[in-house]
Amino acid sequence: MAYQALYRLYRPQQFEDMVGQEHITKTLQNALLQQKLSHAYLFSGPRGTGKTSAAKIIAKAVNCAKAPVAEPCNECEACLGITKGSNSDVIEIDAASNNGVDEIRDIRDKVKYAPSSVQYKVYIIDEVHMLSIGAFNALLKTLEEPPAHVIFILATTEPHKIPLTIISRCQRFDFRRITSHAIVKRMQTVIASQNVPVEEEALQLVARAAEGGMRDALSILDQAVSYSEDTVTTEDVLAVTGSVSQTFLSEMTRSFQEHQVVDALRQIDQLMDKGKDPIRFINDLIFYYRDMLLYQAAPNLEEVLDRAQVDQEFEMLAKKIQGDWIYQVIDILNKAQQEMKWTNHPRIHLELAIVKLCQEESAPKPSGQTDVQPLINRIEQLEKELTKLKEQGVPAASSDAAQEPAKPKRTFQSKTPKSKASTGRIKEMLKGASKKDLQLLRSKWGDIMERIKSRMVNAHAWMINATPVASSDNAFLLAFQHELHSQMAVKENIRECVESVVQETLGQQMTMMTILEEDWEKVKQSFIEEQRQSDSTDIIEEEEPSTDSIEDKPESNSKKEEDPIVEEAVKLFGSEYVEVED
Repeated sequence: MAYQALYRLYRPQQFEDMVGQEHITKTLQNALLQQKLSHAYLFSGPRGTGKTSAAKIIAKAVNCAKAPVAEPCNECEACLGITKGSNSDVIEIDAASNNGVDEIRDIRDKVKYAPSSVQYKVYIIDEVHMLSIGAFNALLKTLEEPPAHVIFILATTEPHKIPLTIISRCQRFDFRRITSHAIVKRMQTVIASQNVPVEEEALQLVARAAEGGMRDALSILDQAVSYSEDTVTTEDVLAVTGSVSQTFLSEMTRSFQEHQVVDALRQIDQLMDKGKDPIRFINDLIFYYRDMLLYQAAPNLEEVLDRAQVDQEFEMLAKKIQGDWIYQVIDILNKAQQEMKWTNHPRIHLELAIVKLCQEESAPKPSGQTDVQPLINRIEQLEKELTKLKEQGVPAASSDAAQEPAKPKRTFQSKTPKSKASTGRIKEMLKGASKKDLQLLRSKWGDIMERIKSRMVNAHAWMINATPVASSDNAFLLAFQHELHSQMAVKENIRECVESVVQETLGQQMTMMTILEEDWEKVKQSFIEEQRQSDSTDIIEEEEPSTDSIEDKPESNSKKEEDPIVEEAVKLFGSEYVEVED
């Protein structure tokens, strides 16, 4: 007879053979004895935890010649036929390859026919989440109200992909990951019946590598048995799984603590020479520190440890290393693991993480050994000096020190270019400015700012608080609240952007000038005074000034009685900025 794999040879044939799923097996056994079976079940959980095996055990138990029973007899014709897969009334369907509407319609058409040789017709649909939406819809009505002689059992590893309308029509059972302790216990039964000697530590390594799946554990054990010669050793399992021994992890941890970069890199080189996977190693190292942290928190709960065994070396390191340092190590290793997934050279990132951990200066000292003596000595010295000052008082400064001329303070001048134009240039521009030009610029200023933003975002950020305060046919003046904004606005690239946008918007080339708001008030008053003193009326346009330029002006006043300087000020700056005082 051909060789049969261990996971097939030792597939559970009864509920008592199922490992780590007692919360499910007990419920199903009670339902079988009380004959309170549901018409549809949904088994979800990680791979290799017994979902399909439990479905077949239910199919045998409901059709067993001795029913109702909590366990199938595995001796009658029905049980033997279902075990061998020859019973036509127990149909196992792989939804991954039969996920169309036609396959489900075929089930719906045949489900009404009574079973030919047993009491119940059982449909086991594995990986049911692979069905298409159309297939799920075709299954809905049949799944809700199947004939009395039909039981549906759906199995999946991804229940979140199943429509809620399907889930609500089933009794759901969530299979758990199997603990390492339960896996080891089951493997001991297997190797005892196979008469294969296996080291205890090797079984522990197999259980940790299986990650909660019984089928994976038996497959790894089968591979290790084939790899070994007489006895399955720890080295055999490490060679098969690609993992590293706990001794290796402990040595690496000690290198981190003692800052031995050379030893750590030598160990990495040995690891690579043996063909180990860097990502797998860094994953083992993360779980090793995770187990150490849990052991520090709960030393009596060894079953919660995932990768580590509590030996003498592990206990010593757990007592020596502080929890804050473990958090830091896990964070560094986790970042390195993420970077390794997206690179063609994972070894480089692994070596960088190892060197960083060995050179990490923030690694705390062992508990109770922190050196605080220098700090205590310094505090005592300061206390003595303070006591001396209280007794003798603060000594007066010597006459020589008093006569010594004070050193001139060093001043620093900013290298940032000055933002404001000269007052003379601004006043010269004001002579040609008018209120009409300013109103035109202000009416278009919102459009100008939008264009600046679309063309140069940083220029818009510096110009956002700028206010146009004067404008002529060839220049315009902007007032800023803050010196920094005004300085940045006169930079070459920003100035060119603003002037270019203004030319596009107004249709004429204009030069930008800047000034601070506080300086603008002074320049404006100074310009008005100069115009009054020089009585220069030649720049005043023949234009009727606005009636709000002078407050409380009687209606009887004629145009000739207007002060020409006031008219010019209103024309340049607008009536809202001019206030006349006697």
